[in-house]
Amino acid sequence: MEESGKRLLSYIERIERLEEEKTALAEDIKEVYSEAKGIGLDAPTIRKIVAERKKDKDKLQEEKELLEVYKSAIGMA
Repeated sequence: MEESGKRLLSYIERIERLEEEKTALAEDIKEVYSEAKGIGLDAPTIRKIVAERKKDKDKLQEEKELLEVYKSAIGMA
C-alpha cells in the first residue's frame, strides 16, 4: 500500500474509533435520562435545560424575547 493509502486508512480507522466512542457516549447519556425519569424527573425538560446551557447567554435571551413576541402576536402571552 502506498503512503497516501496508509494515511487515508489511518484517518478512516480513527474516524471509526471515534464513531464507536460517540455511540457509547450516546448510550450513557440515554441511561442518565432514564435514571432521571425513574425518579420522577421530566426528561424532555432536562434536555431543554441542557440545550439552553450550551447556548450563548445573549443568544438565548434573544431567542426567549423573540418567542414572547411571537406568542403575543398570536394571543398566547
